[in-house]
Amino acid sequence: MEQMDVHVFNTVSLFWKKLPPVSPGRGDGHLEVPFMRCGHTAVLVEDTVYIWGGYPYCNVLYAFDVDAHMWLKPSRVSGPPPEKRCNHSACVLEKAMFIHGGEPKLTVCTNDMYKLDTTTMVWSVINTRGTPPPASYHHSATIIGTKMFVFGGYMGGQFYNTIRVFDTETDLWLNPPSAQPLPEGRCSHSAFTYNEELYIFGGWNGYQAFNDVWKFCPETFSWKKVEPKGKGPGPMYWMCCCMVGDRIILFGGHKGHKGDHTISDELHILDLSASLKLLCKLAVIQYGLIQSELPHNIRWELVAMTTNHDYQQCAHCQQGGNW
Repeated sequence: MEQMDVHVFNTVSLFWKKLPPVSPGRGDGHLEVPFMRCGHTAVLVEDTVYIWGGYPYCNVLYAFDVDAHMWLKPSRVSGPPPEKRCNHSACVLEKAMFIHGGEPKLTVCTNDMYKLDTTTMVWSVINTRGTPPPASYHHSATIIGTKMFVFGGYMGGQFYNTIRVFDTETDLWLNPPSAQPLPEGRCSHSAFTYNEELYIFGGWNGYQAFNDVWKFCPETFSWKKVEPKGKGPGPMYWMCCCMVGDRIILFGGHKGHKGDHTISDELHILDLSASLKLLCKLAVIQYGLIQSELPHNIRWELVAMTTNHDYQQCAHCQQGGNW
């Protein structure tokens, strides 16, 4: 199978760069690089990205050093790993990775919980207490404090819109009722935390995709629909989402409605604490204001915000130049 590729997005210059195929790491890791897959998870612990699961079904752990641009397959992993699966969730608390749910076989789901301690590289099964969420896949799991918040997912024709909370200190599932209104049931959405609150974006309900943004407050256990300013992405699902500072970066995914499997290469940034400078730049773009008298660095930033730029094909970038 073909080697998994790695692309790097510079959040300052707004440029993409594809890394060349890399040689596997040496020493503690086996000389292997993960194959291309879908439905896997990727989490960051300090300067290492851990890749686990995915389709074709796999339960081998891989690691990517973001500083050295080097793949490793950790060899000193012990304990019972989760069975092969895809479309599960993964999240990190301190240096532990939690794996929840997913699809071990086609149309078969689970709601089990595993933990990998990345300091000792030991897998363990978590024998949870309380009532767990229904077995599902394409849900999200997000850490706030010491609790995991599981939202959405799909199984047996049902798209869930409930929040289930897992207390990592007591291994107990908590199921308090959410106050109305609630987001529509969905799967394949994105989820992230900001200021100790949970946000979700997009998703799929079997017939249509969404591009709405909802915010969940753990203290009141209530949802609120958020109306961001600016031109955001259209209805999307299966997109990549990550947080950098106060900004959410959304990339890729599938567009549209049932039967439309168009894959997107669009990138959108949602700034949750926009500066006056950013608001001014958005006004210049929105109203088509003259840019010739603006400082050079501002004009460059406006170009970067409105133009697709391929690092690999740019002679100026390849020569080490700055815009």
